[in-house]
Amino acid sequence: MNYLIISTSLRSSSNSRKMANYLKQSFANENLEFFDLQDNTLPMCDGDKCYDLPEVIDFRKKIEKANGIIMAIPIYNYNVSSGAKNIIELGGKKLYDKNFGFLCAAGGKNSYMSVMGLANSLMIDYRCYIIPKFVYALKKDFDETKVTDSDIKERIEELGNEMIRITNALSKD
Repeated sequence: MNYLIISTSLRSSSNSRKMANYLKQSFANENLEFFDLQDNTLPMCDGDKCYDLPEVIDFRKKIEKANGIIMAIPIYNYNVSSGAKNIIELGGKKLYDKNFGFLCAAGGKNSYMSVMGLANSLMIDYRCYIIPKFVYALKKDFDETKVTDSDIKERIEELGNEMIRITNALSKD
């Protein structure tokens, strides 16, 4: 199986990126690709010519190859970041029938349902299976460089294990 972790934050001290990096370490024995918007510039979707750009074509190949995708997403103003939404727009039909998980970082505890609009879109538009164990973390769960809260670390590992279990169970191979 092939897995893709996508870090969608553009902030240099991103907490969602710290979760993505922690997950990457726990996926050590899996066929994994890490795609970080901080290192890979993608254009904003224009619904037209952006799909012909080499960086978008390469990104869509990564999506197509992946059986399971976990997105690390910052939450702003009770919603997912524009980078996360743009990933969905650029991925388009390549997202069809993928297994998805979410790592969410927010400033406050009241935005924990913010990812559901994105999850619903993936389920309805692209027939994706959403892992129901997403991780939602707050500022207090991090220091300057890493995830520090043991419960959040455990939940990140559970999400990774659940992604592997579900992807294997739903595999058509």
